[in-house]
Formats: sequence, C-alpha cells, structure tokens
Amino acid sequence: MHPFDIKSALLAKHAQHVVLIHFPIALLLMGVLFDFLAHWTKSRALAAAAYCNLLAAAISTIPALITGVLAWQWVLGGHKLNGVLLLHLVFAGASIVFIWIVAGLHVRANRAPESPLPAYRLPIEVLAAALIAITGHLGGFLSGVNLPG
Repeated sequence: MHPFDIKSALLAKHAQHVVLIHFPIALLLMGVLFDFLAHWTKSRALAAAAYCNLLAAAISTIPALITGVLAWQWVLGGHKLNGVLLLHLVFAGASIVFIWIVAGLHVRANRAPESPLPAYRLPIEVLAAALIAITGHLGGFLSGVNLPG
C-alpha cells in the first residue's frame, strides 16, 4: 500500500481502530498529567483541563471499543482469541473500566464543587495509565509496529 493512498487507508478493515484508539490514549495520559499538576499546584485551570480530558477519554473509548471488535470480526472472522490478541483484549477491557472509573470520580466531584477530589484517585489514575500503556504496546505488536528484534 502506498503511504498516500487515502482510499486504501480508510477502507482497510482495521484502519479505523488504529486511528481512533489514539484519542483515549492521549486524552487519558494528558488528563492524568493535568490532574497531578493540578493536585500539586492547586490550579483550578489545570483541574478543569484534567476534567475535560478525562471525560473526553472515557467517551472516546466507545468508538475505539466498537472498531476494535469490528476489526477482530473482519480481519480474523471472529476466530477464538489467543496469545497477544487475547491479552490485548483483556487489557483493553481493564483500561476502559479504569478510564470510566477515573472519569466518574471527576464528574462526581465536579457536581459537588465544595468537596475536594478524593486523594485515592491518583493511584487509580496511575493504574489506568499503566493499563492503557500496556494495551497500546500489545496493540503495536498486533499492528506490526512493534516487531521483535
């Protein structure tokens, strides 16, 4: 495939997942960074940026999940999952759950501005970031980007 062949890139059976998955990854990681900086500096602007990024990360997991399942069905014909693909799916599921937990904590705190965000959210955010990093790493092997050697 030619790198500037837009038709082939857009119509590839897994292309949409590969593109859409970058949104929850980037939004979560930046949201966590903003939240840590807001916690450290007590900046309301950084807290608002964290809130927006984390909420957008949670919402963007929906199309990423849908296109991931569709890619599995189209590319592999829905065959039984095993190996790296199974690990990728398990970590993706865990990532999505933790992204939604983190976003939920921020939404709940945003509805009651007089109460501060719970401090236990920070380790949960670190865990969510680690899970999504592992998921992305495994996805890189599936896409051929991360090849051994």
